[in-house]
Amino acid sequence: MLPGLREVYAAYVREADALPALPGPLQAEMWTSAQLGGLEAAAPHAAARRAALGDLIGCLHAAATPGARAFLRALAAIGPAEGRAAAARAADRLAGVPAAPWEGALGRVVPGQAWLIQEGPLDGDRLVCEFRYEDAGTAGMHALAVRLSYGDAPAEIVVVGDVPALMAAARQAMQAELCVVQPYDAAAVGARLRAALGGERGGASSGAGNGAEPLPEACYPALALARHRVSLLP
Repeated sequence: MLPGLREVYAAYVREADALPALPGPLQAEMWTSAQLGGLEAAAPHAAARRAALGDLIGCLHAAATPGARAFLRALAAIGPAEGRAAAARAADRLAGVPAAPWEGALGRVVPGQAWLIQEGPLDGDRLVCEFRYEDAGTAGMHALAVRLSYGDAPAEIVVVGDVPALMAAARQAMQAELCVVQPYDAAAVGARLRAALGGERGGASSGAGNGAEPLPEACYPALALARHRVSLLP
């Protein structure tokens, strides 16, 4: 649909060759989220982003490499809701292509504790949501940390792999009276973050957060993964 982006799609296909060698599903999802963030940040409007996503899925299917299959499975797990089914079908048609060892774990996470960290009236709220992969125990634990500024506008989105280290640092800062750390209701976190990031419960929207307003550039690499995780909150 967007022939002018053929070279861009080809670059995505080449870069996906490194995807199956990543150590686990979280790294694969973060890589995929970064690629989707690049598409969304560059798209002039939602229709163009949807067209580019459809083209990319078609190019990955045509490439039929292990990396392309892994990319398609990751898109099916955490990508925009309107492209997940198409990505899954395209990956299903590559049944003869070797699968990445973590393919079955993609997107299969359950939420845990949620925290509110307040560093000061000018820094907004930092919402931290813990997650773990099903059947992986603490080895699959990670967290989504989103800083919301005035009016709940997203200012920063970070995916944290070492949750104990994050919380230990937060508690040390609290003891030094640099911030306040307290448990936060998961349903309240879900409602605030879905409104801020454009997500929906059980899915993902194509909005850029707070309607169609663009986000700070640094938010885009983790945006798709954040929307997926937030969709799983109550």
